[in-house]
Amino acid sequence: MSEEPAPKSIPESSSSAVNGGRTIEECQDMIQRSLRNPTVKFLRQHLEKAGCGFGDKFIKAVHCDKKIAGGYVRGEGILVCSNHMNIQDEVNQVIIHELIHAYDECRAANLDWSNCAHHACSEIRAGHLSGDCHYKRELLRGYMKIRGHEQDCVRRRVMKSVIANPYCSAAAAKDAMEAVWDVCYNDTQPFDRAP
Repeated sequence: MSEEPAPKSIPESSSSAVNGGRTIEECQDMIQRSLRNPTVKFLRQHLEKAGCGFGDKFIKAVHCDKKIAGGYVRGEGILVCSNHMNIQDEVNQVIIHELIHAYDECRAANLDWSNCAHHACSEIRAGHLSGDCHYKRELLRGYMKIRGHEQDCVRRRVMKSVIANPYCSAAAAKDAMEAVWDVCYNDTQPFDRAP
């Protein structure tokens, strides 16, 4: 998610978990615990080094109507969909993934989320570097492929995200992903290598 409108939220005082998710208050506590995660701390430090530090309200729990885990919204920060979170690891993963988008926007002054190639590149990097596609996560999702699972997973998740961009058709999303794949998949900044 990038410059799309923020997910609809309900007032914090009337938070109610849906479908086994967490309340906004519970998710906000989980976000605070995520800030102690080594990868989150690493990304936060690199955002600050790049001149894009963030305050207490940069990452917030919201209730989402769409079936998404969260998103990064330019000018607003990271939104974590409390009603789709169940465990701390899910919150950590959303924050790490979205911090990579924030880092990409920070270091690329001309990043345009309506440009399918720009969006695809950031999704490739976030999918590859965040651990979203670790084989254990894939097994839990029901994908049993042992070899080549990581790139297949990244491609699948990039397509899902970029197709949701109102500026990108399915064909444009696929073409954009293929055009930028090698450069973006191999760009591991701010990490020395893919974690």
